[in-house]
Amino acid sequence: MTEMNEMQFDGFRSGFVALVGKPNVGKSTLLNAYVGQMIAAVSAKPQTTRRRQLGILTSEKAQIVFVDTPGMHAGEYKLSQFINEEAQYALMDADLILFVVDASQMPDKEDQALAAEIQALKEPGKLLLVMNKMDLVPAELAADRRTQFQKLLPFDDLIEISAVSAPGRDLLLEKVSSLLPEGPKYYPEDQITETYEREIAEDLIRAAALENLRDEVPYGIFVRMDDYKAREDNLRYIHATILVERDSHKGIVIGKGGLMIKKISTEARQKIEDMSGEKVYLELQVKVEKNWRNNPEFLRRYGLSHE
Repeated sequence: MTEMNEMQFDGFRSGFVALVGKPNVGKSTLLNAYVGQMIAAVSAKPQTTRRRQLGILTSEKAQIVFVDTPGMHAGEYKLSQFINEEAQYALMDADLILFVVDASQMPDKEDQALAAEIQALKEPGKLLLVMNKMDLVPAELAADRRTQFQKLLPFDDLIEISAVSAPGRDLLLEKVSSLLPEGPKYYPEDQITETYEREIAEDLIRAAALENLRDEVPYGIFVRMDDYKAREDNLRYIHATILVERDSHKGIVIGKGGLMIKKISTEARQKIEDMSGEKVYLELQVKVEKNWRNNPEFLRRYGLSHE
């Protein structure tokens, strides 16, 4: 059987690589850099990503299917249950887990909680510690910082990178490829994600809202894509509705004189244009959908439930 597999794949390696880490450690930046396009919303706020998202990188020697996982969430909402299940499924299915950390800071409770989730898996894949932002760590602190993060889990290896710039990224790819099993191409060579552009646009609108709104509002926000079509004038027309759970939140999202919704729209439009390479006309409205995070019918309708 082994000889047949070696002949069949001829040294080609492939597999699923889960990206794990707390918000703002650079997972989405790293994924976007590898596929050469914005497919994952970049935000310092948790819950920017609510579903597993694939980034597919194919070379002559390997096909690496990165799985950007949503952050584990401690809330009691049914939505929180779905987010946690998405993360757990990604970890269980992974051939390799990249535990991405912000090396410019000491390990904290969030890092420890993620490590505990991985330790709870019955048969975790191989573990690689990815120490991002090492360029921000003073030389005299580097050795101790490595030691502190290595205490979190029994890692198979460690690599240091800077996701924003090139140093270490190529080396990380080589390391990932070497740790994957021999296997087939799961996706066509030119495919970089399974996510449709309109779904990425939803994430980008939500990311713009998360970055601009007060802490009590963002996590009760849902973005519903109502229209996403190309017009004859080479313009992408997008109409979306931001759903909030309370009447008071609707006023906050709109802002005085409509200033907040205009700011969110402008930032989201720029991000969508960067992602799609098209000129975009974005129209947003705000409506109230009370208690949607605990509404099973609503969550099933929009693919946010495994039930």
